[in-house]
Amino acid sequence: MLSPKKTKFRKPHRGRMKGLASKGNKIAFGQYALQTLEPVWLTSRQIEATRRTITRYVKRGGKLWIRVFPDKAITARPTETRMGSGKGAPEYWVAVVKPGHILFEITGVTKQAAQQAMKLASYKLPVKTKFIIKNEKHDFTKY
Repeated sequence: MLSPKKTKFRKPHRGRMKGLASKGNKIAFGQYALQTLEPVWLTSRQIEATRRTITRYVKRGGKLWIRVFPDKAITARPTETRMGSGKGAPEYWVAVVKPGHILFEITGVTKQAAQQAMKLASYKLPVKTKFIIKNEKHDFTKY
């Protein structure tokens, strides 16, 4: 699973996910892409499960790009622990994703194969997503 080798801070603040994605919201590498329509914390497990689904469906054909990386540590306290005594230990890693961000891109497969692979992949994700094609107009202002 994905996780950073080294980070500047071990326990980051939670932050918030206001607004739309201003970077990573256009197809840069592939021909087809999966775009998110809601804000979410994507865990490294969810990203890996989605990647496996796409790869398995296209039978390792084509080329796949993962456009998100889990670089934020989420901490959790042990169960049945009293209040106080500081912040918990890092438990897992998440990628902060805003609406409009491209999650996965694929090329080298037919449109139908890409669409079906992305549809199966979207079932592994906790947000609504949209299949988009390069150089086609897709209006994102209403989300």
